[in-house]
Amino acid sequence: MAALVLFGGGGDLAMRMLLPSLYFLEHDGLLPDGLKIVGAARSDDGRDGYVELVRKAVSARAAQDDLWDETVFARFEKRLDYLALDATKAEGAESLKARVGSDDLTYFLAVSPSLYAPIVQALHAAGMTGDSTRIVLEKPVGRDLTSFLEIDEAVREAFDESQVFRIDHYLGKETVQNLIALRFGNVIFEPLWNNLSIDHVQITVAETVGIGDRWPYYDEYGALRDMLQNHMLQLLCLVAMEPPSDLDPDSVRNEKVKVLRSLRRVTLEEAERVTVRGQYGPGQSEGQSVKGYEQERGQPSDTETFVAVRADIDNWRWASVPFFLRTGKRLPEKRTEIVIQFKGVPHSIFDQGDRGELTDNRLVIELQPEEDISLTVMNKRPGLDAQMQLQSIRMSLSWGVDGKDSKPPRRRIAYERLLLDALNGDSTLFVRRDEAEQAWKWVDEVAEAWGDADLKPQPYDPGTWGPDEADLLLSRTGRRWHVAGE
Repeated sequence: MAALVLFGGGGDLAMRMLLPSLYFLEHDGLLPDGLKIVGAARSDDGRDGYVELVRKAVSARAAQDDLWDETVFARFEKRLDYLALDATKAEGAESLKARVGSDDLTYFLAVSPSLYAPIVQALHAAGMTGDSTRIVLEKPVGRDLTSFLEIDEAVREAFDESQVFRIDHYLGKETVQNLIALRFGNVIFEPLWNNLSIDHVQITVAETVGIGDRWPYYDEYGALRDMLQNHMLQLLCLVAMEPPSDLDPDSVRNEKVKVLRSLRRVTLEEAERVTVRGQYGPGQSEGQSVKGYEQERGQPSDTETFVAVRADIDNWRWASVPFFLRTGKRLPEKRTEIVIQFKGVPHSIFDQGDRGELTDNRLVIELQPEEDISLTVMNKRPGLDAQMQLQSIRMSLSWGVDGKDSKPPRRRIAYERLLLDALNGDSTLFVRRDEAEQAWKWVDEVAEAWGDADLKPQPYDPGTWGPDEADLLLSRTGRRWHVAGE
């Protein structure tokens, strides 16, 4: 019997993302025939109680897209099962084995990373890690290189690397995958994708929410380890990697590893010039009074809720092209985007008279709140003016639809793509061991440089774009952060 086992099956991630994603795959007829979905957790809800929890979570999410269908859920419900167990214990693994067997299993660990190793060890001892099994690890795997290697060593003893799927849900987003098509499927972009044409790259992951009661987790990780180590470095790799020989999973991931190995080390001497740490204080956010991070935590803390970094890639393609990365909580808007800023024309013939401002070309890849790819170009302003007047226009390069009245395709949950790939054994959009290792190595060097330089987080007001030093990171090079809508 083929089965997908969700450890932490009653938790927040499972109910918000995983089970709705599986329902949508059921709705579209994409789940494998006969697949069982088994929620595994410690609470003693029983199958009927679990099904009701799933129904409530899935119906709320499906209603947003007008895709709730009782017939589909009745079909989906037949796949569902629940098992109350302690997955870190031998007895728990044995009870799971009695329920699902030991072959054709996919495990999804939607639990704390501290439980990864004991769960894997229990499964291995029970003989449930054979060649026909797969394991999906939710980020973050560890909090530094040392803890990552400790966890991964336990995983490696039980599973071959081809069976391990380290998930980063950003890689499941349609626009992120479209970036690969844009770069390597169009002759007009790839010849320009280098230091001869591109001035710099910006990657922003901004959130308006604070940490709140998640501070015990966040105080251990901070913005550097929570966001930059995985999501942002993965986006950087997709922008910067060389063309792979094909779309074989290892071909793509080989090129990403090369990028990570080419990242210039952030040293003690450079830390203050190329990085910024920030922490939000009390103030106003989205029209409401909010607490500062230290108030939420209840005591002083050196944890950063904002980080900005200048990353340099020391290879031929990207020599002298800085990559500016920033992420933070309590910022003015929820936005995730990649900005490819092209260089200006070598010589402007439009600088005589008032012809309009010549704007450099810019490619903006938006991931949140909407998914879109747009290109800003210059064109002639319509009219019969004696002198040619210029204006910039933004052209959407997102997937097209036939007919002006057609609706765009549904914006899928990123986990839909990734769950389907994991079930089919396609690891292209997952993180390989050496990728994660190189990312942790670089991030650890940043953290060590902060410690050696005694670089404390700078305060910033909620609803702003972080400390003033974040603007200086670009302005000292004659650049500035992209403003949405420009």
